[in-house]
Amino acid sequence: MPSEEQLLLLDFWVSPFSTRVKIALAEKGLSYEIQEEDLLGGKSDLLLKSNPLYAKVPVLLHNGKPIVESSNIVYYIDETWPSQQLLPACSYGRSRARFWVDFIDKKVFDAGSNIWKSKGEELEAATNDFIDILKKLEGAMGDKDYFGGEKFGFVDIILIGLTTWFYAYEKYGGFKIEKECPKFAAWIKRCKERDSVAKNYIDPQRAYEFVGVLRKMHDVE
Repeated sequence: MPSEEQLLLLDFWVSPFSTRVKIALAEKGLSYEIQEEDLLGGKSDLLLKSNPLYAKVPVLLHNGKPIVESSNIVYYIDETWPSQQLLPACSYGRSRARFWVDFIDKKVFDAGSNIWKSKGEELEAATNDFIDILKKLEGAMGDKDYFGGEKFGFVDIILIGLTTWFYAYEKYGGFKIEKECPKFAAWIKRCKERDSVAKNYIDPQRAYEFVGVLRKMHDVE
């Protein structure tokens, strides 16, 4: 990468949102450096300066200029390096992609978090809600291989990063995505066969162990 294209990613190893950015960068064939943050112990001055409003990862610094919020970062990457375009070429396709990205960002991670934060009847309700969201996404994909059709694209990147925590949701919720949403499970497997995903996919077991730490911090255990 030329010196005028310096990319630094402020990351936290288990962040599913950072995973989105890493996959997008890999799809574009871009090289970058990583600064690992300790979100539980203490955030760096660079992170606090780069993202003063939320003070969270990921942050992508492009030639020193910070871009924040993972979906927004992926949009930025796609616009700045338009070869191997991630968004659909037509305006209707792009509008549909943005709609589903908005749905995913508002629903999926929070619904999954409600599973590991809950017990008893609340846990059952949270699990059912999460499965219902996956069924809606399954319906949106239809019989296509990916959300954009036959080509791995923008919506797939936004969603596949979040699936790195799904094993934890299954363990605490007592369900199997493969049983409840077989097409969705097949989509996850299909995405993980891509180099960009496989090389950046968080180990589900390690993510599960990290969620166990979060449960203790939230006094769920």
